[in-house]
Amino acid sequence: MSALEIMEDLFFIERGYLNGNHFVYRAKKPVLIDTGYLADFEETGRLLSGLGIELAEVGLIVTTHCHCDHIGGNKVIQERSGCDIALHKLGKYFIDTKDDWATWWRYYQQEGAFFRCTEGLEDGSVISVGPHPFRVIHAPGHASDCIALYNPREKVLVSSDALWEHDVATVTERVEGSTAVHALKKSLEKLSQLEVRVVYPGHGKPFTDFEGALERSRKKVGSYLSNRQEIGNDLLKKILIYTLLMKKSVPEASFFPWLMNTLWFRETIDLYFDGLYEAKFDEIMGDFLDRGVVKRANDCLYTTVKP
Repeated sequence: MSALEIMEDLFFIERGYLNGNHFVYRAKKPVLIDTGYLADFEETGRLLSGLGIELAEVGLIVTTHCHCDHIGGNKVIQERSGCDIALHKLGKYFIDTKDDWATWWRYYQQEGAFFRCTEGLEDGSVISVGPHPFRVIHAPGHASDCIALYNPREKVLVSSDALWEHDVATVTERVEGSTAVHALKKSLEKLSQLEVRVVYPGHGKPFTDFEGALERSRKKVGSYLSNRQEIGNDLLKKILIYTLLMKKSVPEASFFPWLMNTLWFRETIDLYFDGLYEAKFDEIMGDFLDRGVVKRANDCLYTTVKP
């Protein structure tokens, strides 16, 4: 997994689905954008070390939103370095008040650790990543505190989870509210006003078809608005895979009973599928097994999706 230099001394590191992508400005006081998932911090540290980054020397972490796959290294790195951490003012409020519901950690039973946020960012403000200025674009929908970062000179968009190439990030109405899809639609319109040469998303490879990605995302949002069960289908599929990634593997016989004791699974089925818990689980897992997205080994289930 190699780092890609996208601007002078600013590197992009692609991870997978469990861990958000990283950005590293290599300097005497390095700047990081997003720090992956807590349970995979050893691998995150190894990747940063490969760029010559000493964690104790980090000067600033810019966090695109407070979900577990983007803040996993924040506390550890801050404890070692005393670094500043900047995120949108809503995210700062969540962290300052230790709101593990708004951050999704408690709702989805994810690993996360609170840290000290030193700066709350505003829509339209400018933050410097070394010598590279980025405009902050508040882009809620997936997360109420989600930001994208835009460098107008290079026409580079760090889109985080506001824009992916071929899909949209999970929409969790039970946490983000019933207007989350409408917020996502507005965020896509805001991003469409930019002149973008290349996009570096929160998950997946960099891409240059900005207009195509916007159009695909608009189409998905349109399907959500015309058929709300599409929101539930996407949420179940994404979070089931994310859960398998977090757990590495699960005993097949106990997976459904375990899900029934979680908040998110029961509430999602109740909200979108009238309480058809086992039927919906069997439908989705059967499809995953048929397509090889999930496999069996020693009476356990695991996913083939890259973490």
